[in-house]
Amino acid sequence: MKQLNLYEKNGFSEKAFKSLLVHDSPYFKILNFNFKAGQELAVHSHDIEGQVSLVILEGEGEFLGKDGAALPAKPGDVVISDIAEPHGLRAKTDLRLLVTIAPPI
Repeated sequence: MKQLNLYEKNGFSEKAFKSLLVHDSPYFKILNFNFKAGQELAVHSHDIEGQVSLVILEGEGEFLGKDGAALPAKPGDVVISDIAEPHGLRAKTDLRLLVTIAPPI
């Protein structure tokens, strides 16, 4: 068993969003991204099979998708998609995001 406090381990940076590898195994990967207001993870995709979940822990922003699609993102919101589907995120306020990828890339 492993315990980690994301609020203590990963802060924010004015220069670029910060990431923390929380867990990596043959079964899944967990990452924590922290964004200052206005920062974003550009829309992208991966040419592999698998799924990704994006969970807002704190803050507000927008989940981004193909063709300029944007969905509101607030604490407790979860987006699940195939990893090959374009995805990204824009922070309107300081925002903490938890990402799970299965199988890991």
